[in-house]
Amino acid sequence: MAKVKTRIGNDFCPQALFLYGTRQEDGKPHFGLFCWFGYYHSAEGLGVMACIGEEKQTKDLIRKNGVFSANLVSEPLLPLADYYGCTYGRTAPDKMKVLPTVAQGEVLDVPTIAESPVSFELEVKQTLPMGDGSDIFLCLIRNVTIEEKLLDKMVPFTERLMQAAPVLAPGEDTYSSIDGRYLGKWGEPGNTIK
Repeated sequence: MAKVKTRIGNDFCPQALFLYGTRQEDGKPHFGLFCWFGYYHSAEGLGVMACIGEEKQTKDLIRKNGVFSANLVSEPLLPLADYYGCTYGRTAPDKMKVLPTVAQGEVLDVPTIAESPVSFELEVKQTLPMGDGSDIFLCLIRNVTIEEKLLDKMVPFTERLMQAAPVLAPGEDTYSSIDGRYLGKWGEPGNTIK
């Protein structure tokens, strides 16, 4: 099969979506939608690399607080996640008018999302400015909470993955289910929230 040169991109290399949770100065929770998320290992333990492009309120709060949560976006969370991802917090002061069920982090002072099947509590260890407005946050995972049913090793992992129902950003500005179902274009699922 022939391959052809194309534009630089990550189409066909899907990323799972996460809602990053931080606290505003008044202590209220703030969430933003991101997908540039990967893992690393260090002498201190398992960590994540979380990249946020351009300046955003979520990035300001992560810089200020030094901690945040990363909550896996499942299919039921997609409308709210898309709303957060398509609403610019600096110009929409009421962006957080609709909240998920917010839970307190068990180890760090971060808001987590009860409806998310997997939530990470992250401590920023280093910030790498990329020079173009993007920053990579190298973080240690300080705690993970996961839906109990997803820990049942009597159920094959692939079945548990389907139960978690993570939403993917596979490319071309679309959302997809883990089993390949089309879930809409960016900006569509959140219309039910607006």
